[in-house]
Amino acid sequence: MTKTKIPTKGLDWGYAPAPESADHFQLKKEYGLFVGGKSVPASTGKRFATINPATEKILAQVADAGEKDVDQAVRTARTAYEKVWRKTSARERGKYLYRIARIIQERARELAVVESMDGGKPIRESRDVDIPLAAAHFFYHAGWADKLPYAFPGKTVRPIGVAGQIIPWNFPLLMVAWKVAPALACGNTVVLKPAETTPLTALLFAEICQEAGLPDGVFNCITGAGATGAALVNHAGLDKIAFTGSTEVGKAIQKSLAGRSTKLTLELGGKAANIIFEDAAIDQAVEGIVNGIFFNQGHVCCAGSRLLVQESVEKEVVAKLKARMEHLIVGDPLDKNTDIGAINSKAQCDRIQTYLKVGQEEGAELFQTKCSIPDRGYFIRPSFFTKVAQSHRIVQEEI
Repeated sequence: MTKTKIPTKGLDWGYAPAPESADHFQLKKEYGLFVGGKSVPASTGKRFATINPATEKILAQVADAGEKDVDQAVRTARTAYEKVWRKTSARERGKYLYRIARIIQERARELAVVESMDGGKPIRESRDVDIPLAAAHFFYHAGWADKLPYAFPGKTVRPIGVAGQIIPWNFPLLMVAWKVAPALACGNTVVLKPAETTPLTALLFAEICQEAGLPDGVFNCITGAGATGAALVNHAGLDKIAFTGSTEVGKAIQKSLAGRSTKLTLELGGKAANIIFEDAAIDQAVEGIVNGIFFNQGHVCCAGSRLLVQESVEKEVVAKLKARMEHLIVGDPLDKNTDIGAINSKAQCDRIQTYLKVGQEEGAELFQTKCSIPDRGYFIRPSFFTKVAQSHRIVQEEI
């Protein structure tokens, strides 16, 4: 019996492209503000472009809300709260949330693709993590709506009123769920401002609220940048502000609300550490390190952005980490093989590049993988620094 030799020289053993199609839905060319159950233009007529960070192409033009628009949204939410939502039974509120959860599931493929196109995250994460969790949160809080009195026996459970909510760009739709679902379940109405770089899934969520029959004005979505957020924070008609984002902006919001009765929740940035001791299972630890820092391009407030390693295993950990990082695939967020997608925006990409320079100037040693990255779009090779000191900015500041 003769053995056939399989030629291996010159063969490319890389992954074949496996792109997720975006042909099953059509984004609108323009999106308005969602106020009072319908889409309305900004009072000034201003718009801004939301851009696909992987291609640098414009996805849509989005209304830019000014102070007048913010005021109208808050007043609309107040009317809906006083006349409709606070009077709606907890059981009925739960039914609305169940409908929203089911529609999110029905539109999951569309939402996942838009999330990856607008934010740059790999489709595997949008499809398998973000969108299923968003639906799960609405299911969960729908179940709580009529059980709140049992959670606080002997106390009267009542809604706060109108909540202003500002969310970041790292988990756009999931953040909508985190903020909106509990607020609606408890009988509050909402004015939401998504990040200006990732507004699309929040606006699609507004369509879902319409489809679910949510009463007009219970959920409102205003889009814009920092000026829009500041107008919302400083509006006297709000009973609560909930903000997730940078520590710097959180401090500014806290100062703005000082001396006011408006309730405030802040979820801010971090500089979390992975700690590896010599008795750890090093191979497993390395997998944890990679997942902890490169999930969602590292755009996570609790990302493991510092690595503290016992000196006796430092060389082994660093060597295995470098080897593992060389296998990470950076590229098209819609390709199912991609491990690391595009950085969310040019501003964020420039910020990271600045810190890469700062780290080297401070004396740290930079390692970057040799992987190829697309010529167009906001991409950065997986990187980490060694020989760092506690005084270095790259150790102290969130990147």
